[in-house]
Amino acid sequence: MSAGLEAMRRRIARARERVGEVALVRRSGTITRLVGLGVESRGPQVAVGEECRLETADGEFVSHAEVVGFEGNRILTMPVDEVRGLRRGDRVIATGRQPVVPAGDGLLGRVIDALGEPIDGRGPLGEVTWRPVHGESIAPLERPRIEEPMATGVRAIDAFLTLGRGQRIGIFAGSGVGKSRLMGNIARHASDEVVVIGLVGERNREVREFVEQDLGEGLARAVVVVATSDEPPVRRVRCALAATAIAEEFRRRGRNVTLLMDSLTRVAMALREIGLSAGEPPSSKGYPPSVFAFLPRLLERAGREAGAGSMTGIYTVFVEADDMNEPIADHARSILDGHIVLSRSLAERSHYPAIDVLGSISRVMPQVTGEEHRRAALRVRRLMAIYRDNEDLVSIGAYREGIDPELDAAVRWHRPIRDFLRQEGYGATPFEETVARLLALGVDGEGD
Repeated sequence: MSAGLEAMRRRIARARERVGEVALVRRSGTITRLVGLGVESRGPQVAVGEECRLETADGEFVSHAEVVGFEGNRILTMPVDEVRGLRRGDRVIATGRQPVVPAGDGLLGRVIDALGEPIDGRGPLGEVTWRPVHGESIAPLERPRIEEPMATGVRAIDAFLTLGRGQRIGIFAGSGVGKSRLMGNIARHASDEVVVIGLVGERNREVREFVEQDLGEGLARAVVVVATSDEPPVRRVRCALAATAIAEEFRRRGRNVTLLMDSLTRVAMALREIGLSAGEPPSSKGYPPSVFAFLPRLLERAGREAGAGSMTGIYTVFVEADDMNEPIADHARSILDGHIVLSRSLAERSHYPAIDVLGSISRVMPQVTGEEHRRAALRVRRLMAIYRDNEDLVSIGAYREGIDPELDAAVRWHRPIRDFLRQEGYGATPFEETVARLLALGVDGEGD
């Protein structure tokens, strides 16, 4: 009898050991190799998007990581930090949770990294709540119509490309044409209550310049989320997701929020690094298909929400070699509610902001402006287009007044229109003043 009891005890002990081993496998995996930028491990049992911890065999923390793929029991994670010193046989620890970021009024006036840690040297954050970075977009029929204008203080935008609260628009530009300065001006003078800024893949040197010079006193009502160009791609993507999640929380609390992200192209480049390391096949210009699936999920999170506030999304798009038809620019234009094009030729003439009005459009402008405003904007656009078509004729002296009344009006109003569009030092013009000055432009050309 005692022998049978002892045998039963041994079986129970072995069963407990096996249960413990299974639990350990589910909770912890063993690193087998590094694949490009990713870490491959045997186990643990995790879900795509779950956050993990990378630790040495001795239990020393190395980095957070995010699960991006699996095949059988082989798990591929992307580290958030550098993994120098990581070895074969070290561990991947499942946390059982999705990545989160702090949000709320305790972030106002602060500069944080992609994980929500303050980097401005001003101590711990104030009171915050925690939100998952992978949020959901608003259902189509739960989005109220966009009917209220959002002033930026930039005359070229407020007059001809009027934004609406809850709109998503892109600023398309090559390098060195004033994109960051325009962003800083909008951040300082946008009529929304809160501004959230995501600096994705920014140069280290330019972060302080943007915060202190371009943003300046606007920091008091802003949150700046930063992931510089030398940080791993997961951090750069996380920066865009974190900034969006923070803006969503302010919107949920009934605030009108402007989300500024610089740049959407660098988010796509970071996603390309992740996708190629995970073994995805490249498609257009080396970008894997997952990049083109991710961008609409990110951009559709902006907008108005019934019973809450609004999130107006302004995203910069870097166009390589000023090619407006490169894959990311073309894809972004198909998703966004308009585009603002910055012209290198205008910048070379010291015309700032270098906004190409004729090459830009705001698709919600008809919904947020009055009839008189729209008529004046169309009238001035027509004069600008006529002058552009005949600029060479005018510049060589072949133009003769009196032959074409429309061209006469375009030449006569060219300088006043150019002066209206220029804002040296930018600054801000009140929306009502912008509209009043617009109504006075080109009035003798109406109906011609």
